[in-house]
Amino acid sequence: MTTIELTRFRVAPERTEELLSARPAMLADFRADRTGFLDARLVSLPNDEWLDIVAFATPEDREASRAKGANLPGIAAFFAAIDSLVGAEDGTLAEVAEP
Repeated sequence: MTTIELTRFRVAPERTEELLSARPAMLADFRADRTGFLDARLVSLPNDEWLDIVAFATPEDREASRAKGANLPGIAAFFAAIDSLVGAEDGTLAEVAEP
């Protein structure tokens, strides 16, 4: 059952480029180190907020990823650009897009 992690956070405008520059290495680290990682989408929202939508194959994969935290340099650099967490929650994918 695909688990979706929704994380909303704030980034100061002067750190936006840092966040976006760190994203490719963060995704590469997730692909290399996170069992069950499927995909991630980063959405820019108003008021310097962002929404990271991350998909994992199972809830267990999501929990294992959470336990690892920022264990690799690419992940740590991405997290370092974040000023504050607005909220986080998990859900289950309810529909699959047709190819």
